[in-house]
Amino acid sequence: MRRRSFRIGLLRHGETEGGARYRGVTDDPLTTTGWEQMWRATSMENRWDGIVTSPLRRCAQFAYAFAQQHALHVHVDERLRELDFGRWEGRTAVDILKTEPEALSLFWRDPWNHSPPDGESLPALQARVLAAWNDLAMQGRSVLVIAHGGPLRVILCHTQRKSMEEFFAIDVPYAVLRRVEVTMPEAALSESTT
Repeated sequence: MRRRSFRIGLLRHGETEGGARYRGVTDDPLTTTGWEQMWRATSMENRWDGIVTSPLRRCAQFAYAFAQQHALHVHVDERLRELDFGRWEGRTAVDILKTEPEALSLFWRDPWNHSPPDGESLPALQARVLAAWNDLAMQGRSVLVIAHGGPLRVILCHTQRKSMEEFFAIDVPYAVLRRVEVTMPEAALSESTT
């Protein structure tokens, strides 16, 4: 059976306004530094067939700017948005430790079984992100994915065959471009595009 390989780039957004805090669905923009970080990360790499981005502006605004510069199509995929941190949205870890130290400690130790209060569970994040990833892989195109730390950790756990228990051990710094080589049977690719 013939197989086809292609590259998918994974890029986390750059630094955001408001500093380090739990910013899942909070829609803060990039700082000037964040924009510079993303342009630098993509300066040597522009051979993509398209861009797939989270809808949040810290990802989408750069996606559209990059796409315009390189004449690429942008697809916004809601499934690539960050984890919803519920009551912790917009708060720093220091602040949360003052009011909910046990809940935060449980989340850090075992995020799979301990979600942020009133927030999204890690199994729910994994399900929606891997559904998006599988759709991308079945397209058989080299695309740049612009997303957040949580969704990118899910994808990297999956592609590196790591358990979700290693979720926080995967380092996903701001504006670092990773490339994943995907190989699919050509028959599966042609079936998915008809």
